[in-house]
Amino acid sequence: MNLKDIHNVFFIGIGGIGMSAIARYFKRIGKNVAGYDKTPTQLTHELEAEGIAIHYTDDLENITADYQNTEDTLVVYTPAVPKHHAELNYFQNNGFAVKKRAEVLGIITQNSFSLAVAGTHGKTTTSSMLAHILVSANAPVTAFLGGVVEGYDTNLIGNGTDATVVEADEFDRSFLHLHPNIACVISDDADHLDIYGTNDAIKSSFAEFASKISDKDKLFIAQGIENINGTEVSVNGTAVINAYNLRFENGKRVFDLDFKGEKITDIKLLMPGEHNVLNASLAFAMAKTYGLNNEEIKSGLDSFKGIRRRFSFKINTEKLVMIDDYAHHPTEIKAVSQAVHEMYPNKKITAVFQPHLFSRTRDFMDGFAESLSTFNNVVLLEIYPARELPIENINSTVLINKIKSPFKILLPKEELVSFLTKNTPEVLLIIGAGDVGEMVDEIKTELEKNN
Repeated sequence: MNLKDIHNVFFIGIGGIGMSAIARYFKRIGKNVAGYDKTPTQLTHELEAEGIAIHYTDDLENITADYQNTEDTLVVYTPAVPKHHAELNYFQNNGFAVKKRAEVLGIITQNSFSLAVAGTHGKTTTSSMLAHILVSANAPVTAFLGGVVEGYDTNLIGNGTDATVVEADEFDRSFLHLHPNIACVISDDADHLDIYGTNDAIKSSFAEFASKISDKDKLFIAQGIENINGTEVSVNGTAVINAYNLRFENGKRVFDLDFKGEKITDIKLLMPGEHNVLNASLAFAMAKTYGLNNEEIKSGLDSFKGIRRRFSFKINTEKLVMIDDYAHHPTEIKAVSQAVHEMYPNKKITAVFQPHLFSRTRDFMDGFAESLSTFNNVVLLEIYPARELPIENINSTVLINKIKSPFKILLPKEELVSFLTKNTPEVLLIIGAGDVGEMVDEIKTELEKNN
């Protein structure tokens, strides 16, 4: 497909974090862009403000004349859209070029130098760190990210044409459409078992992605990942690239890096948690391999402000701390818990968690219970179904009965704000990938009224 021949791009599921970055890209290069999503969100409102037309009902009348020409219209959809979707079926049955998001990202990036970040956890943070480092150093790069980067307020940063930074998404094996020149694999833990079926199938898919890099000096993997041959990176480990001497100075996480025998000292990072030291070390390795010098990379990491919904401070006072995080897998929740306990060792920590997907809750029920039990107080919401129908005997009641926290409660979402204003915690974490993220600003406003 030659994108020069495309004048109109229609997105089905345009509000998805990965879809919206591509929508912004096409809008930036002068294409007509419109689309559908199920519900309005902060992100869809931002896209509309940028001049992209979005509708929220699945109705063929919403497809305007501009998008009815098969010769110059590209239709992009997410696999999360149900197969019976009327607009999707119209395009599929009438000769249009209809492609998954990952295929389109592969087409966009195939003629550029591509830096790809893969992993079941950490890929958004690492790819955003890497993108910010490169943009700060004036590298000719465009980055397609899975999160809205603080300070940029978008998930499409940079405007160069020589190189691309992409988040290599394992969902639906999407990352196999990419053509990476430099890559990393942060983790290959079990997830998306509704797609893959087994843990071994996920690991095989990551190995297939990694095999796209022929020069193993340009493939970086977290120490402990098996069956992938690349340059290992560790934190307080034994890898050839190893972060060590971790410490806090003036509110920042500081560490040193042994890079294949070269000692690089005093790397500063605003984001807490050992997992973010690993993310930063991988981003450092990729940026250095791309050609940046140590000082450029250190400066980029030092000025990186983080990502919306990735350990984002919404309130940070002596009396009350409120942090918002997208964590939706037991490993991610453990990492967030480690970071928040590291920062507030003497305070009671309350976690509000909304499970995401019935299948994920089923597959990792005990893992969720174990990771949530690390908090003093747990407020659990009902499962956010996203693309799924309910599964018998899989619900939040089963999960809360397994949690061992001193205080735990299962609440309807509608009662959450009222509960938190009556029981204001010292440190509050809002975690989950569902629509609880849309409640964060309301919670923040009500808690600030009371404090």
